[in-house]
Amino acid sequence: MSELSELYQEVILDHNKTPRNFGKLETANRKAEGSNPLCGDKLTVFLELEGDRIVDISFVGSGCAISTASASIMTETLKGKRLEEAQRLFGDFHALVTGREAPGSGSLGKLAVFHGVSEFPVRVKCATLAWHTFQAALEDREEPVSTE
Repeated sequence: MSELSELYQEVILDHNKTPRNFGKLETANRKAEGSNPLCGDKLTVFLELEGDRIVDISFVGSGCAISTASASIMTETLKGKRLEEAQRLFGDFHALVTGREAPGSGSLGKLAVFHGVSEFPVRVKCATLAWHTFQAALEDREEPVSTE
């Protein structure tokens, strides 16, 4: 299991160092801001929706390795998905990082690298910030999302 944990750690560090889909999405028709005051994470999620499909998604901001990697992998995972599937993924991811679901008991793909977060409850907010901000963008909320 230590080899798998090391691989997961490498994936998180890689996405932190070189986040995917990082930058303002000029074609976005929805956006939301989010923050985790406890850790200092701040980000904005940009969405381009077409009907019930996520055409494109990106983010900007700064935060800890878990927060940045979560946003990066989330955007990779959600791009091109239908909203119903995106909602299911959010539920599965939240269950994974809060320890309510065993690792591998879903089709989370790369998102499974966050299974160890459940052992560190204070880090759950770091891992879920991008997802809660994504939800706010879907709802076109103007007020920033906070994990507090």
